[in-house]
Formats: sequence, C-alpha cells, structure tokens
Amino acid sequence: MEKYWHIFTSSFSDYGNYLWRELLHPGWGNYFYWLLGLSLFFWLLEIVVPWRKGQPLIRQDFWLDGFYMFFNFFLFSLVGFNALSNIGVEAFNDFLGLFGIQNLVAFEIQSWTVWAQLLTLFLLRDFIQWNVHRLLHRSDFLWRFHKVHHSVQQMGFAAHLRFHWGETVVYRTIEYIPLAMIGFGIQDFFLVHIFATAIGHFNHSNLHIPLGPLRYLFNNPQMHIWHHAKHLPHRYGANYGISLSVWDYLFGTAYLPEDGRDIELGFKEVEAYPKSFLEQQFHPFKERSAIPQEEAGVEKEVTAIPAEEVGQLN
Repeated sequence: MEKYWHIFTSSFSDYGNYLWRELLHPGWGNYFYWLLGLSLFFWLLEIVVPWRKGQPLIRQDFWLDGFYMFFNFFLFSLVGFNALSNIGVEAFNDFLGLFGIQNLVAFEIQSWTVWAQLLTLFLLRDFIQWNVHRLLHRSDFLWRFHKVHHSVQQMGFAAHLRFHWGETVVYRTIEYIPLAMIGFGIQDFFLVHIFATAIGHFNHSNLHIPLGPLRYLFNNPQMHIWHHAKHLPHRYGANYGISLSVWDYLFGTAYLPEDGRDIELGFKEVEAYPKSFLEQQFHPFKERSAIPQEEAGVEKEVTAIPAEEVGQLN
C-alpha cells in the first residue's frame, strides 16, 4: 500500500508542477497554449465566415463551454484523475505480474519510422473512440453522462470539449489495453493529440468549409451537426466519427439527408436540462434511469443513406 500511496501523492505534485510550467513557459510543445491558440483561431473564423450568420458571436453557453475546455484537459487531472489513473495502471501491471506478464506490448512500433508510429496511433485511437462513442449512445447508463455533450443548443467550436468527466474515465479505460499493446507512450503522441483537437474544434464549429472528397475521410461541421440533431435519424443516433468520418461510411452509420445548418439541436426537453457546470456534473447520478431514447426526441430506426447520395450534398 505504501507504493500506491506514494504514487497517489506524487501524482498531484507532479501534475501540479506540469500545469504550472505549462502556464509560465509558452512554447511549441506546450499544449495549454496550443489549445488557446486553436480556440482563438476557430473563433475568429466563426466571426469572419459564419455558417449560421444569425448566431450570436457570444453564443448560448459560450463561456460555460470555454470552462469545460480547460476543466476537462487540465483541472480534472489536477483534482484527482491523474493520480487515480496512475494507480490504476500500476495495479493493472501488478496484476499481470502475478501471471508472469511484464508488459502488454505486442507490436514494437517504436522501431518504425516516426510517421508510421503517428499514423498507426492516430488510426487505432480514433477507431477505438468511434466505438466508445457508439457505446455512449447505446447504453442507457452511459447516455446519462453523454447527454451533457448533447445539451448544446447553439453549436460552436468550444462545444467540442463540453463533456462530463465520466466520459473521460470510460474512454481512457477502454483505450488503455489496445494502445498499450502498440507501445503507447511514444514521444510524438503530442502531435496526434494536437491534430485531433484541431479536427474536433473544426467539426463543432459554425463554419462551412467544403472538403471535397476529403469529407469521406475527415469529420466536418456539416456531418457532425446531424449527430447533435434534436430529432435523430436512428434510435441511437448517427455520425459517431471523432476525427474521421470514414468509419461511419464503412459501417453504415453516416447520415446527411439535407443541409443541417438550421436544425434544432439537443434532445427532448433539453430546455429543462441543468444549465450550470456543477448541476451538470451531478445530474447523471441523480437520474434514476436514463430516458429511453425513443422517448427523447429520437425517431425509429432508419436506414443510413448511401454514400453516393451524401456526396451530392456538398
């Protein structure tokens, strides 16, 4: 137990020192200022060339979403997630040690070229996240937490990071083993994270930037807006792509029936959903059971439209 207590206490001081260095020392490898810079960049684009021209520059819940950005990427780790995740990893490795397993690495990708490492990590991580995202919609219990993200009623770049901390726990837990098996922890993971953050900001933004054939590969605002539609095309939704849209096209969950610029967002009775950050954190635990999605403004199962028809929309 002494080992775990040391990990717990040192995790707070180590992460606190990391965050303090991030704030005081801007640089190319500083994620705090990358997040700030990307946010300002997409906000400026939304001001100059908005897709929904009538949407306020300071849209509904703009400042709440801004707080979510920094809470989910920095403060949540500071208040305990970093310590608990470090303990979890150590306990899991100790458990494997009981069976003589020293590590989970199945592919030594660190011997590959840097770009091969980055591409493998990016594709595998995004595919895992696509599946986790589907799970958040299919599990009534997990949907309680995911509703925080879907409570957005006016879309903008900062909505990307409005999500309950419970989602972070689910994503990181499910990601851990497959990413560990490819030697997760390579030095250049930072680049993958920045790229994914930029795409996430883009596909939630109030922008219309035609991607041409690349729309079948990368997620984008015109596709992702339908994921947030108040009246969803499937019982469990559609367009689950995080960074890449290709998974939705490959597995038949792509849906773009028309221009979704002005569609209603959220879910049934979203107007009554808690508005403050703290209320939204406690709400999933207070719900006795998740609202069945067919009662939450979700229509019955509809076949996803063929990709060739989707292609005519842009």
